[in-house]
Amino acid sequence: MKSLLILIAIMLVGNTGIAQDKLYLIFEFMKVDNEQEQAYMETEVFWEKIHEERVKNGDILGWDLWSLQPGGENQGFQYLTVNLYNDSVKMMSGAGNFEAALEAAYPDMSEDDRYEKFNNTAKSRDLAVRIFLEQIAATEDDFEMPLGTIAGINLMKATDGDSEKYEKFETEIFQPMHQKEIDAGVRGNWSLMRYILPVGSDVYASHIAVDMYKDYNQLFSGWAEAGPNFSEDQIQKIQEGLTSRDLKYKYMATLIRKVR
Repeated sequence: MKSLLILIAIMLVGNTGIAQDKLYLIFEFMKVDNEQEQAYMETEVFWEKIHEERVKNGDILGWDLWSLQPGGENQGFQYLTVNLYNDSVKMMSGAGNFEAALEAAYPDMSEDDRYEKFNNTAKSRDLAVRIFLEQIAATEDDFEMPLGTIAGINLMKATDGDSEKYEKFETEIFQPMHQKEIDAGVRGNWSLMRYILPVGSDVYASHIAVDMYKDYNQLFSGWAEAGPNFSEDQIQKIQEGLTSRDLKYKYMATLIRKVR
């Protein structure tokens, strides 16, 4: 199975030189019962130190933990973790020396204690969905994503499976609009990601578009400002573009931990 994933990654990317210049991400959506909130936070604090060592080793570029809204037990998922890579093969194959990172993070911890921590990881949450992604577009900005960053995570599905049409709409119509908001200081960042895995007609979404703001004050101040005046031609293009995708679900996420 691992060999198959590596082969798929190589076919999609073409060569590792291209992969080096791109950003690849693993989104892991977590279900956490109300009574397990404290245990789950302790679990992620434990893993954060391991991720710090993985960054030092060059295994990953970074790691984030986001709290999701709406986050009730009947609203799907409560938390999201993100692992960032500069290489699709590393992402797909799980490359890197995890044992070395674990030992460096907790040199004085016994093997039994490590085993107990791993058991607690599984008990504290249900890793419900894992998505492998490639970032295909992003705004130009110097947004550093501080703790407390607010992100609108939009799960999109391209209409009739026509990803090319949808991506063209996002990059040619919406990305320039988002860039103007960033230049005006009412938005932090925007990016568009395409699913690598899973894929197929039964997959819930095909893309994720993320809108970032430094806090809710910036988000709501942007909403309060008067929007741009569009010509009839622009309005028609926007309407046509909106038919190119189905917004399946939107989460509002708050960044609560990160490693870079």
